[in-house]
Amino acid sequence: MMILRHSPASPFVRKVKIAAEVLGLADRIEVQDADTVAPEAAFLAQNALGKIPTLVLEDGTTLFDSRVIVEYLDHLAGGGRVLPKEPTARFAALRLQALSDGILDAALLIVYEGRYREPPMRLQSWLDRQHDKIGRALAVLEASPPDQTDVPDIGQITLACALGYLDLRLAGAWRKDYPRLVAWLDRFAARVPAFARTKPA
Repeated sequence: MMILRHSPASPFVRKVKIAAEVLGLADRIEVQDADTVAPEAAFLAQNALGKIPTLVLEDGTTLFDSRVIVEYLDHLAGGGRVLPKEPTARFAALRLQALSDGILDAALLIVYEGRYREPPMRLQSWLDRQHDKIGRALAVLEASPPDQTDVPDIGQITLACALGYLDLRLAGAWRKDYPRLVAWLDRFAARVPAFARTKPA
């Protein structure tokens, strides 16, 4: 049994969980909590960075960073499933993953600014830069929402997780300006039951 060290609200963990379900591997993974603020020694031995997600393989080897973990899971499932083999489709999926990960990175910086800095120390220009990154990326996606394939690729999964995280942490403020993406996410949720099952409580 593999072990996934996680935090329930992490969108990067959610990406791994959805991919695992899509690939039919969820029943081979035990999920264990990990405290990234005050990580215990055992977790730091698994991942010196103290970050999630971290996947512990059955032989004790650890993999970390959601992109690496998903690539391993796709390989374990036979390859070419959530990471297409055909070059055009593969690099389109990887590009969408990178754009969606960028949205998540900016959103997390906004969350951390509010969580870890006292109000007098918060820098509005820094927050504005992160909001601008998110807005520009969403505008690109709104202009041309990505196709949805029978088996969702890693780009589609990551975009769904990014939009879900904006709902969770930024009160869904994005929805009023990006109706085509709202419709896209509704379609994804209807087609991929794992999206609802992995929603943070």
